[in-house]
Amino acid sequence: MLLSTLRGLVPGLLLAPSLLLAQDTVSLGHSGTTDGRELPVVEHVLANGMRFLLLHREGAPIVSFVVYVPVGSVNESHGETGISHFVEHLLFKGTTTIGTRDVEAERVLFRRMDAAHDSLVRERGRLPEPDPLEVERLGIRIASLEDSARVFVVPNEYSQILSRNGARGLNATTSLEATQYFVDLPANRAELWFALEADRIRNPVFREFFTERAVILEERRARVDSSPEGFFSEAYLAAAFQVHPYGVPPSGYPNDIQALTRSRVEEYLRRYYGPRNMTVAIVGNFDPDSARVWADRYFGPIPPGDPVPLVLAREPEQGGERRIEVLFDADPQLRIGWTIPSAIDPEGPALNMLANLLVAGRDSRLYRRLVREGRLASAVTVETGPGSLYPGIFTIQAIPLAPHTPEEVEAAIYEELERLIRAPPTEDELAPVRTRLEASGVRRLTSNQGLAFQLASSQSIWGDWRETFSLQDRMRRVDAEDIVELVERYLTPERRTVAILHRREAP
Repeated sequence: MLLSTLRGLVPGLLLAPSLLLAQDTVSLGHSGTTDGRELPVVEHVLANGMRFLLLHREGAPIVSFVVYVPVGSVNESHGETGISHFVEHLLFKGTTTIGTRDVEAERVLFRRMDAAHDSLVRERGRLPEPDPLEVERLGIRIASLEDSARVFVVPNEYSQILSRNGARGLNATTSLEATQYFVDLPANRAELWFALEADRIRNPVFREFFTERAVILEERRARVDSSPEGFFSEAYLAAAFQVHPYGVPPSGYPNDIQALTRSRVEEYLRRYYGPRNMTVAIVGNFDPDSARVWADRYFGPIPPGDPVPLVLAREPEQGGERRIEVLFDADPQLRIGWTIPSAIDPEGPALNMLANLLVAGRDSRLYRRLVREGRLASAVTVETGPGSLYPGIFTIQAIPLAPHTPEEVEAAIYEELERLIRAPPTEDELAPVRTRLEASGVRRLTSNQGLAFQLASSQSIWGDWRETFSLQDRMRRVDAEDIVELVERYLTPERRTVAILHRREAP
């Protein structure tokens, strides 16, 4: 039994009081370097393809763990949107030995409720319309069976084991292109993470499946359907990406989520969340040699799984401006986006430099024109995205300041972009941006967890953990001529998507 093993490797595992973790802000490493490319990262790759990036740092005896899996909503099929996010949630539900009093008794009830759910999915798809009484009956049966199965559940045992051993910040996220799991632990509990995470990959049990689905649907209602920001963002991306899956939200669509089956979600996990697709970054005051031994012991025997499914869809070239209006009971908003190359394209750093020039700091061009002097908007931001791997959009978002309208703000933005071409940025404008980049380059080395995120994502996206630091260096080398060329080439009307949120008038 895994719990017996864990008790052996970490004495007092289930009895140990929570340990108070200090802040994970640490020194800059053995050499005191401020260049992340010189960090003494130890790379360890298992035979099954699982990659570990190990970085020992002096400081408090705390270790940050980040698992990066390059599976997100862009990898999902039509009709199965939200499946990656569903996997993220269900992996906290325990395993064959954690979170259960009798896993075989649970499985008997799983089969019954899954059969009822299959009938429910068929009934909901019946034409010309489903029988509402049958839908209600099947829903009641599923809820009743899950209530019966709950007798055998030890709620939140996975997270409780970690908490009792001093864990902090246990959580996960699912984005368009990745799922990430992360936690901080005291250094003397590091082996516990290896044992628990390997068990979670190898022996997951998707208990409380339908209850968790209800939680996911409620999350979507709160973050998208009832949120002006979420609702507007989803509509904007759907307009900008009509073919590429960047236009589909990581939360998925409600009908797809309701139709997902336990067996299908389990199959998705088994295929794509295997070691060959995983990068683990471990940063903190720990022994890398011990970590390598634990990696081999706990993760080495796990089958590699399948490669992540390829994303073959490509957004067709835009033939003209796209414009949408969104009505919501909220203050107006404006988003303007232009199609641009992906973040891994050589021009990615220059596009990020342009974004900084426009809105970073009180003297930046758009902030000064719209907020500080013009008083047209209360806020203005620029983002490149929504992902990194595929061509995206350069988005300017602004919140108009009453009585000014989104259309007034939109016109001012176009005027400012034209002025940027006529009057390129001076060295006096670029110097503060470069200074801020230099300062942020130092700050990004101070947090163990933040650094672990950077290492894992950079390795997975660019194939080299150093690239996240090289990109910043390339941004510093961008000059005024580069910026003007980008504006002229990419920020053109025919590449533009404009979304305006207006307040819905009361009936």
